Amino acid sequence: MFSLTDILGEAFGLILTWDRNLSEIVMLSLRVTLSAVVISCLIGLPLGAVVGAFRFPGRGLVTVLLNTLMGLPPVVVGLVVYLMLSASGPLGVLQLLYTPGAMIIAQTILVTPIVAALTKQVVEDLHGEYAEQFASLGVGAFDRITALLWDARYSLLTVALAGFGRAVAEVGAVLIVGGNINHVTRVMTTTIALETSKGNLELALALGLLLLSIAVIVNAAVMALRASAVRAAYA
Repeated sequence: MFSLTDILGEAFGLILTWDRNLSEIVMLSLRVTLSAVVISCLIGLPLGAVVGAFRFPGRGLVTVLLNTLMGLPPVVVGLVVYLMLSASGPLGVLQLLYTPGAMIIAQTILVTPIVAALTKQVVEDLHGEYAEQFASLGVGAFDRITALLWDARYSLLTVALAGFGRAVAEVGAVLIVGGNINHVTRVMTTTIALETSKGNLELALALGLLLLSIAVIVNAAVMALRASAVRAAYA
């Protein structure tokens, strides 16, 4: 029976030597997560900006829907994606089940409502400050959205960060659609769950420490960027 000190030592050893299995899992996790976040931002940022900047019939319903989808149960999303991508499903011909592509789809479905809803709030607040200027200058819809997104870019970094945090910590959906297959779809969160159940606490803890480190680094980078932007604005 190993003590906590021994387990910590082994975990740090795996990190410092950058074990091949460890690096493979980490790189796949980052590839899947970043792909999902980029796709979610490409969909969610314009969608949230449109809902936040304009008044149209059904806007309230769209807002409620976005807020509701922010709380989607991951296992339900995983199940739906599984059924869609299975051999008997409508998208089975794509043969994406148990591939990183299926995991990206599941994470994108989970993250997009978060990005859209948070963007909507940011843009709505900002639009209130510029509404009269836009009206007096006759700014078109596309230019208005572009200007608002650019002006809110540093706040939207935080939105993207929230999406990244949601995606990188996901377990249920990626486990269902990815299958946690070694060297194929095994990511940090699913490996932590598997290795903990097997008693391989050293690898589980090493991945947990790396997951925490990634979150800290990303947060620090965004905070530094925002602070730099504020200093530049008042320089």
